[in-house]
Amino acid sequence: MPMNPSPSLRRRPFHLVAKPTGAACNLDCSYCFFLSKEALWDPSGQRMSEPVLRRFLQRYLAAQPDGEVEIAWQGGEPTMRGLDFFRRAVEIATELKRPRQSVRHSIQTNATLIDARWARFLAENRFLVGVSIDGPEDLHDAYRVNKAGRGTYRQVVRGLRLLQEHGVETNILCTVNAANAAQPLRVYRHLRDGLGANFIQFIPIVERVSAGEEDVAEAGWRDPEGRRVLYRQEGAGTTSRSVPPRAWGEFLCAIYDEWLAHDVGRVFIQHIEVMVGAALGRYSLCAHAPECGTALAIEHNGDVYSCDHFVEPGYRLGSVLSSEFTQMLNSPEQRRFGADKRTLLPRQCRQCPVRWACNGGCPKDRFDTTADGESGQNHLCAGYYAFFTHAAPGVLRMADAVRQGIPAARVLGAEP
Repeated sequence: MPMNPSPSLRRRPFHLVAKPTGAACNLDCSYCFFLSKEALWDPSGQRMSEPVLRRFLQRYLAAQPDGEVEIAWQGGEPTMRGLDFFRRAVEIATELKRPRQSVRHSIQTNATLIDARWARFLAENRFLVGVSIDGPEDLHDAYRVNKAGRGTYRQVVRGLRLLQEHGVETNILCTVNAANAAQPLRVYRHLRDGLGANFIQFIPIVERVSAGEEDVAEAGWRDPEGRRVLYRQEGAGTTSRSVPPRAWGEFLCAIYDEWLAHDVGRVFIQHIEVMVGAALGRYSLCAHAPECGTALAIEHNGDVYSCDHFVEPGYRLGSVLSSEFTQMLNSPEQRRFGADKRTLLPRQCRQCPVRWACNGGCPKDRFDTTADGESGQNHLCAGYYAFFTHAAPGVLRMADAVRQGIPAARVLGAEP
């Protein structure tokens, strides 16, 4: 009689972002920490080969359980790898998936390279496409610039419109930074009304800076000669582009109130959806889950890292060319990386009334000191506390509605 497999070797779902162009990008966004990762490789050689692609998909699909499997493409700018690469990726994934697996591709893009050919391909293959845009033109162009330093809003919107015209499922990723944080309703209404977005992720920009690196950081992580300097999750300072903690909370609270008054059931805001899930004991976003460690990143050369935010020396788990994903996920280093999120919570967080929704936030941002001198407080704590406290009454009512099978919009008075 066969023995049951070890729990550590059983297939369990995990998330992974694949970077077919490494850190290479056609834009030069001022706050983009990942552009600096080209310092880890030959900047001219950041292209995933077909042998690496095949081995990645083979081992990724083998490690995932039956059911729907998402293959998430990111960058840099992944569309720089070209349509032919993605055609092969779809073909190889279809070839390698098990009979009880279904594959869904997603891609995060700045949309500036999207043309009719891309839009048709993405529609035909049912890609979910995330488009990065930071609000109205003046706010977007503050930091999201091309290699010549010019704003990119119009090129992004042109690409987004092509995707919409071809019926591609899209969502918007909007960073919240020093330029747009004070104008939450203007940002939200532009995305909702001006661009037709019905699913929006708001991501806070927090760029850590070590003492003595301020000039390099403010120059977009370049030294005086213009060479890239590797960004690491180190230091207790932040750049001028980073969102202030209280402004982050005020931004989310203002959008929550607007959403509650007008958009329940028709617009989906990731932070609200994630909070409802947390109230039900379901954690869909690693930043606010009790533990992390199941959201890996694979680079163009097959190297696998603990997390997209920790692509730096010390967090490389191995290579897909020589290791299985189950080995890397279950390595002592990765298990410790994931568990540290819970075990290193400071006392203030452990006793916090909204810990159920926050869980200390992303480890990359936990570099402040609590009022009683304990390290490990999230830099955005004041903002998260304000938002989670403000939204909790409505979110808990929504969670109760979900348990009872009642539409949340009816419970909150947004529909008759």
